Formats: sequence, C-alpha cells, structure tokens
Amino acid sequence: MLPSLQEAKHKGDCRIWIKFADGIEGEIDLQDELWGNMFEPLKEKVFFAKVFLQKDLGTIVWPNGADFAPEFLYKRLCPNYELKPAIKAGAV
Repeated sequence: MLPSLQEAKHKGDCRIWIKFADGIEGEIDLQDELWGNMFEPLKEKVFFAKVFLQKDLGTIVWPNGADFAPEFLYKRLCPNYELKPAIKAGAV
C-alpha cells in the first residue's frame, strides 16, 4: 500500500514537516532534490513556500505542478521502507 500524506507544513528554506496516515512524521529538507526543469523554480524560497498538500494524490504539490512521490517522502523519514506489491486475495 502506498504511503499517504495527511499533513504538510512549510518550515522555512527547503524544509517541510510531513505526517503520514500511519502516524509517521518528521521534517525533511528537499534542497538537494531541486534539480531539473520541474523543480528548478522551487529553488526560489518564495515559490518553495507555496507548497500545499494535495489530498487526492496523498502528497505535496507546488503551483507549477511539481510534486514528490509519497513513497519517496516516506523513505526520507524511514530509510528502510520498501514498497511491496499488494497480495491479491486467493493468490498462492
């Protein structure tokens, strides 16, 4: 099952406090992840601060459409996390 963000708050610079549905929470710094066309505008602190929680996607998003996969963010808080395929009912 994919991790789903429930809360997010900008904490200054490129830091965001996040909380997942399973209760895992903490502050992450995304400074080193802001490269490429989509993320380049986020290097401007004023623009980075416009981050918001997109509940439908279960992750954080910026007005230009940039986002980070929730499993990537979860792994930043829990380095040993691995996405495992869901077991289908009746599967052996």
